[in-house]
Amino acid sequence: MIGIVASLALLVPNCYQPPVTSPIVDRFRAPACSYCPGNRGLEYEPPAGSRVAAVAAGIVKFSGVVALVRYLVIEQADGRSATYGRLAAARVVVGTRVRQGDVIGSTTDRFYFGLRVGDRYVDPAPFLGAPRHRPRLVPIDGSAARPAPPPTIACAASP
Repeated sequence: MIGIVASLALLVPNCYQPPVTSPIVDRFRAPACSYCPGNRGLEYEPPAGSRVAAVAAGIVKFSGVVALVRYLVIEQADGRSATYGRLAAARVVVGTRVRQGDVIGSTTDRFYFGLRVGDRYVDPAPFLGAPRHRPRLVPIDGSAARPAPPPTIACAASP
């Protein structure tokens, strides 16, 4: 039974904290072919200069400008590659080891986040968590309520 549970745990994706705290304005749209149009990640519209955090631990494999746009690519410890794009500045260089939550750069007024498994782009949204607040009872007798516990991060793909 333990072997089955361990095997199932490998199938459930890691739950990442979002790289920025802005709403998604353009969702993933898989292209029909390698060179066809689509959106190979998620687009955000954060305030310019917002901090960008690494969604998972890994090593910076690329940091540079492509077609006048600054990008970072981190090869994550879980085998996926994360692309952070439309950056105003990068705080890390190639070879830097990052931990989940480390600030790796800052945004322009637009931000891109993509996720790849091998050479295949996948929709990052199911891997990104959202705060899940635990329900709690509040006293009705006028006494002070206890502070709420911190939220947990839960993914759409999590059980």
